[in-house]
Amino acid sequence: MIPYGRHHIDPIDVAAVVDVLENQFLTQGQQVPRFENALTAYCQATHAVAVNSGTSALHIACLALGVGPGDIVWTSPISFVASANCARYCGADVDFVDIDPVTRNMSVAALEDKLKQAKISNKLPKVIIPVHYAGLSCNMQEIRAITQPLGIALIEDASHALGGHYENRPVGSCQYSDACVLSFHPVKSITTAEGGAVLTNNAELAKTLRLFSSHGITRDPGLMEEKSEGPWFYQQVALGYNYRLSDLHAALGISQLTKLDDFIKARAAIAQRYNDLLADLPLNLPVCSEGACSAWHLYSIELLEHERADIFVKLQQQGIGVNVHYIPIHLQPYYRQLRFRPGDFPHAEAFYQRAITLPLYPALDESQQLQVVNTLIGSLA
Repeated sequence: MIPYGRHHIDPIDVAAVVDVLENQFLTQGQQVPRFENALTAYCQATHAVAVNSGTSALHIACLALGVGPGDIVWTSPISFVASANCARYCGADVDFVDIDPVTRNMSVAALEDKLKQAKISNKLPKVIIPVHYAGLSCNMQEIRAITQPLGIALIEDASHALGGHYENRPVGSCQYSDACVLSFHPVKSITTAEGGAVLTNNAELAKTLRLFSSHGITRDPGLMEEKSEGPWFYQQVALGYNYRLSDLHAALGISQLTKLDDFIKARAAIAQRYNDLLADLPLNLPVCSEGACSAWHLYSIELLEHERADIFVKLQQQGIGVNVHYIPIHLQPYYRQLRFRPGDFPHAEAFYQRAITLPLYPALDESQQLQVVNTLIGSLA
């Protein structure tokens, strides 16, 4: 089976983890700060807080921006459920903005229209979470221009997009957002096995993120309510969570990050070959938008003349591990209980009905890619 995604680990990665196992602290040592510094250097952001998953990163980003009961958070319906669940964890309400059918990212036009209506009804969101679907950055400059006058905070969900660029800056620079969330799940741009991070250029926000990631505990005298009793002293000043990343995971991340540019170059080459090989088939292919270079986390096609279920089964049966990204969040049973219904976000639903994700990962060689393409062509015949 050729999977839709696969991590790439080499002996240097293994040696980095073994060194921590044999010679260093397994947690709360020096590897996590090193990884955070490496992330800020790569992404051209000021602060990074590494945590144990992208979901945890989304949660603390919402918490640090003050999301709570009575607030509203908007995101894209085409994403993994974590992009919406993070607001629910905080007790907030969730709503969605339909996608642009070409980029598959949050539609700026739909966002602008929805904000006009929300302002009239006094139901503006506190936070909006644009999702960089498949590794392609949303139009963050326009989204910021629309939302900033309304006092709405922005969290970029860049779980797919580390290694991508927007306006000649790395995704994660937070040029047009308050915070940016990354994921290091095994099929993402780099992996720490499981892990995530929040990037920000706001020093106070970074302090709050760090508190929420580690039980709300601090050793910083500036954050304590009483004078320190000694070098052992700490205080819990907020209700935080045990979201810390271990040094084992961080060591793997540091090693992986040195190879990120090569990974993205390989992904882009595979995507271009798909574009060339599939150009004459009855499919909608991914696009590149002006000003953005995708990290090519996913290569999702849309079938124009065939039933998705039939093609999906045929490909799986012939050893091609295709997938679907994603079932729109608002159609999940949990969210249907919160008043969402089919038809609410028609572009997202239409994309879902036709979408199939083809295999794409750095080690996918040309012969395997040709096998994918030829099997797809045979299935469409």
